Amino acid sequence: MNRRRHATAAITMICALTVLASPALTLQAAAAPLPPPPPKKSLEQVREEIDALYRQAAVATDAYNLAEEKTEEQSAEIVRVARMIVAGRAKIEALKAKAGASARAQYRNGGLPDGAQLVLTDDPQLFLDAAGRLKAGAKATTDLLGEMTRTQAQLDVYAKEAGTNWTKLEANRVRQAQAKKEINDKIAAAKKLESELAAEERERLRRLEEQERQRAQSTWLGTGVLTGLKADATPDARKAIAFAMAQIGKPYVWGAEGPDSYDCSGLTQSAWGAAGRPIPRTSQEQWRLLPRVDIKDMQPGDLIVYFADASHIGMYIGNGTIVHAPRPGRNLTLAGAGSMEILGVVRPA
Repeated sequence: MNRRRHATAAITMICALTVLASPALTLQAAAAPLPPPPPKKSLEQVREEIDALYRQAAVATDAYNLAEEKTEEQSAEIVRVARMIVAGRAKIEALKAKAGASARAQYRNGGLPDGAQLVLTDDPQLFLDAAGRLKAGAKATTDLLGEMTRTQAQLDVYAKEAGTNWTKLEANRVRQAQAKKEINDKIAAAKKLESELAAEERERLRRLEEQERQRAQSTWLGTGVLTGLKADATPDARKAIAFAMAQIGKPYVWGAEGPDSYDCSGLTQSAWGAAGRPIPRTSQEQWRLLPRVDIKDMQPGDLIVYFADASHIGMYIGNGTIVHAPRPGRNLTLAGAGSMEILGVVRPA
């Protein structure tokens, strides 16, 4: 009995000590140091990150524009092939009707083929005339069958071509959708970074951007690059420049080619289109396909392509200046031609 009392008392004591010790343990755990917060990015780091995101959006915009252009081309090609198929089927029907008429004519002759009728005649002249007609008829039949065979073969080719174009069309639509998502994601990420800044920091960010552009422009001008450059523009270049200058103040919108908004290559394409010179849609295609010009031979109206991936383009208007559509959130404006990393120069005309 005493042992049972002692055991019960011991258990009660242990439980009491445990309860008393628990708050201390909790306080000790709560007092453990938290990991230090990540170091805050400098404004310059934020600027570089935002700039990189907008550059990536520009590359995706080029991919979107190219896919859109190819989609339009494939759609037009499908329409063209469909019309050719319709015309081919109509031709087949006409040839069948012609063959049917020949068969009906034979039926009217008593069902005897021309060869049998020729054998049955006793008149030499009639024989010769019939022989001529037989030869001509045989050739006409051969030609008719040959034409039907060729037309059917063409229809088979057109049908295959239509299927190929449809496959390409669907692939371009997929590329468009992927590029559109990437553009929106990159722009949203850049806007989120900027929105997290206080109003004063956003103003400082703008000043940093402007200082970086001015620094790059001063360095570029310091090379003496403008020395000896032609100031005169060709008549077509003057038209293109006038068009581009008239768009200043309109917003940048990716994928836009006017008249209310533009992206960078949409502006240059529209400007040179207004001058009567069609050029490719994207900055990368403009760089790849248009004649290149050494920078020492640059003249107003030429297009300056920027960055190693040719993701931006502007129109040189003389005196070291370009007109361009900068990026989302900015309006079409003038800028120093050397304020960004120059890849090269192309000349539409």
